Amino acid sequence: MPMIMAQESEKYPLHRCIFQGDVKTLNILIWTHDIAEKDKQGNTPLHLAVMLGRKECVQLLLAHGASVKVKNLAGWSPLAEAISYGDRQTISSLLRKLKQQAREQMEERRPNLVAALHQMGDFYMELKWDFQSWVPLVSRVLPSDICKIHKSGASIRMDTTLVDFNDMRWERGDISFIFNGDQKPSHSLTVLDNKAKLFQRVRYEETELEIEDEVDILMSSDIMAAQMSTKSITFSRAQTGWIFREDKREMVGAFHADFYQINGMVLESRKRREHLSEEDLQKNKAIMESLTKGSSQGFKNGEPPMRRASLNPPPESNITWDEYVVAPPGQCPLLGRNLVYKESSKSFKATVAMSPDFPLTVDMLLNVLEVITPFKHLSKLRQFVLMKLPPGFPVKIDIPILPTVTAKITFQEFAFRNDIDPELFQVPSDYFEDPMRGYGAYLTMMMVLHTASCARG
Repeated sequence: MPMIMAQESEKYPLHRCIFQGDVKTLNILIWTHDIAEKDKQGNTPLHLAVMLGRKECVQLLLAHGASVKVKNLAGWSPLAEAISYGDRQTISSLLRKLKQQAREQMEERRPNLVAALHQMGDFYMELKWDFQSWVPLVSRVLPSDICKIHKSGASIRMDTTLVDFNDMRWERGDISFIFNGDQKPSHSLTVLDNKAKLFQRVRYEETELEIEDEVDILMSSDIMAAQMSTKSITFSRAQTGWIFREDKREMVGAFHADFYQINGMVLESRKRREHLSEEDLQKNKAIMESLTKGSSQGFKNGEPPMRRASLNPPPESNITWDEYVVAPPGQCPLLGRNLVYKESSKSFKATVAMSPDFPLTVDMLLNVLEVITPFKHLSKLRQFVLMKLPPGFPVKIDIPILPTVTAKITFQEFAFRNDIDPELFQVPSDYFEDPMRGYGAYLTMMMVLHTASCARG
């Protein structure tokens, strides 16, 4: 047994240096060892540095490009653990690095995406969204929406009336989202507010004030992780008829479609709030509303907001490296605060209609959705389409959006066209640029964070 413990203790040299606070040795080993290596708990060196409050180690690892979005066996990212620990500087450093890494990934993907859009025929498409709930009173207030999508060359325009949703709050508007892939990144994304006749260029980089606002939001909110578990999902042909059962086939718009029952669809959500006091929980709504309305709104005499201060650090862990490294996978010793943790899961019964006649392929759809997934509900659609679907194109889909809300998406119209008006992808001459935070700022944040899906876990 002592020999086994000794062998285990020699594993993961970067982790060991961090655990023991040996910055000098870490600075030497970091050049020759895998900075992304995970230990038995799925923790990277950055996870451990954050959980143990080793600030110098955190900065050293970030300087060497340690990934911020990677998750451990418990499903938490270093940023999630930093929010729990509560050191504002560390949270800010990780958030900035997360955005930088997301931008780099987007720019690396961009040439292939633009090339794929050019190769695709130009088209017009409509997606109808019907939101439904098994809670009767909720169903009465849920919106519907028709997204109109025009594609020409490497440009895409989406017109929508549903801008955002958070819990049971729905933000409506008359918004157009324009992506011009052939333009430089700083001018490739534009949001039009067609009611106010305003436009905003979506920036890839936020101002210092916006970064600090996001840190306040993270420090004032639950650490959350929600995902659709696809491990147990299976598809079976949907049946129709009372006596003589047969496979269900119907027309969806102009397209013949085979209907499938989706089995084993489970929405898993997890929430942590050990970093929040009862007073914090009461203030959360006001904080979120003031920040989403704009940095300068709601401040007395235009003065800067009061920033969330760092929390007192959790008690120093008395776990030794030898105790940590031999712990069985999934049984990580407590290294930070006592968890205040809640998880829930809900099974959904859903259907998908697959059509062999639809002119667009699933791969083409994924390229289109990659451009417009800053919108939260469209990100959910992309996650669903990434599953291994039955043959054909998903012309009608049920997707869980929230634990009590399901969206029914119908591709009700599609046509390849060579007469798409190029003016659709330009800012109208009578629109004025809006420098205030709004849809553009919201989309900027979503653009950077949606692929990571880990700003809060």
